[in-house]
Amino acid sequence: MNTASPPLLQIHDLCVDFPTRHGTVQAVRDFNLQLAPGEIHGIVGESGAGKSTVGAAVLGLLHAPGYLRAGRISLEGKTISGLDAEAMQQLRGKRISTVFQDPLTALNPLFTVREQLVETIQTHLPLATVDANARALDLMERVGIPDPHTRLNQYPHQFSGGMRQRVVIALALCSEPDVIIADEPTTALDVAVQAQILDLIRDLVAERQVGVVLVTHDMGVIADTTDTVSVMRNGELVEQGPTAQVLGQPSHPYTQALIAAVPRPDVTTARFAQLQAGKSVPDQRPTESATSDSADTPADVVITAEALSKRFIDRQSLLPWRRRYFTAVDQVSFTVRRGEVFGVVGESGSGKSTLARMLCGLHPIDAGSLTISVSDDAAGAHGLMAGRDIQMIFQDPFSSLNPRMRVGDIVAEPIHHHKLIRGAAVGERVADLLTHVGLERDAARAYPHAFSGGQRQRIAIARALATEPRILICDEPTSALDVSIQASVLNLLKDLRDAFGLTLVFISHDLPVVRQMCDRVAVMQGGQLVELQDTESLFRSPEHDYTRRLLSHMPKLAMLAKG
Repeated sequence: MNTASPPLLQIHDLCVDFPTRHGTVQAVRDFNLQLAPGEIHGIVGESGAGKSTVGAAVLGLLHAPGYLRAGRISLEGKTISGLDAEAMQQLRGKRISTVFQDPLTALNPLFTVREQLVETIQTHLPLATVDANARALDLMERVGIPDPHTRLNQYPHQFSGGMRQRVVIALALCSEPDVIIADEPTTALDVAVQAQILDLIRDLVAERQVGVVLVTHDMGVIADTTDTVSVMRNGELVEQGPTAQVLGQPSHPYTQALIAAVPRPDVTTARFAQLQAGKSVPDQRPTESATSDSADTPADVVITAEALSKRFIDRQSLLPWRRRYFTAVDQVSFTVRRGEVFGVVGESGSGKSTLARMLCGLHPIDAGSLTISVSDDAAGAHGLMAGRDIQMIFQDPFSSLNPRMRVGDIVAEPIHHHKLIRGAAVGERVADLLTHVGLERDAARAYPHAFSGGQRQRIAIARALATEPRILICDEPTSALDVSIQASVLNLLKDLRDAFGLTLVFISHDLPVVRQMCDRVAVMQGGQLVELQDTESLFRSPEHDYTRRLLSHMPKLAMLAKG
């Protein structure tokens, strides 16, 4: 008599609690999941729904004081949820591997990428150093990192956010695991590299029958990649089944609302639909475009960049002629109009973030000129770097927040620095900012580590808005946000532009969001600006081959139910 083999991974009635001074938080309640070999199972939901907590519970990495109150987790029929720390250490990395949400904190800044890869490989596989090095090089090539021979010997800070995420994925793959818990693995990736990474995951699943639990807020990734999907809300499982069925014919109102909030890549709308009480509520308020068919006049232009260039030392040497340089931004010229949302897109490493830091004065300009005018007087970016008129939302929400400061103090810091208001009014201003970006007023008392990745990004946005800036440089401002909070934040940015004449430089790899948000879009490749058009013209009739290739990688959302 043949008996069916047990699931590769099984989660049965999982309950995870976090005791706090204000009571016990039930982060996950009665969650169930079965993962078969060769299956990709997606877990989707809003920030704070419990998605990452499920992955942490499987890995035995729940942050104290969180604990598994009830339920069972099994690997090929053997219970692993009750194993001690040493036994779980043997499983992690070897049989169950993970791709963490935050690539910067997942890598050791004191060691080169080669050292970290080789150490991980030799910890789990019986390979000599020369073979481990060869495997590390192969992994770097497979995850799409250019010039892997050189990059292996560099440190994490020398990589862009997207390339750091690729290194983290290489670390997860190096031990040939049976199960991969991928927590937002494509958050920091542009559409081209995202497609490459997802193809790599699909190939691994097909070749080695690896089971993958894909935790993400990106409905496009879920639609393109997963076989089955679980929808979570407030720690509970609200819907589960084959991806085509759940996304194409959702039965639960919350799932229907989530899908309705996804930005469409083919249709432009003035506002983003928002979720209220688990239902999708279209925002009907009009949003005016700042674009104009007429030529720019000096009064219209707030940013003028002429032949901007920036290079970094790639190889140090005491002898100047032996130093090697890498050009990150190469002869880039453009103007940004007052009240405009100016988009910048391109693959990871194309120079987008470097350009953003040049606009803020965080990177000195090696060649060219930059003029920023927020009033009748023009000023260089360096003069505004510490001022209230130009602020930046950074790509990585965790490393840009001081872990030793409470959230209220983080948001209040620029208010105190610029002496905008004093006394009790500061606390009210902070509470108002937190509410605007979708957080509770009580969040001011907590520290950054107490929040999910998406919630930390909202804190960073609130801090950037604290000085009521005239120009806001947004470097991937919604990369860590779920679709519902993304909608509210993007609508907030639109409202700020309309109410205060705010000018936005919007850098993103999310092309559907760029289409909905931006008036004009600049496309960068290899540090150069290869195309600049108004948004609709660029998406309908791209002129450059690279732009056409970039747009072809957008996730296909055909299976999503039409709201």
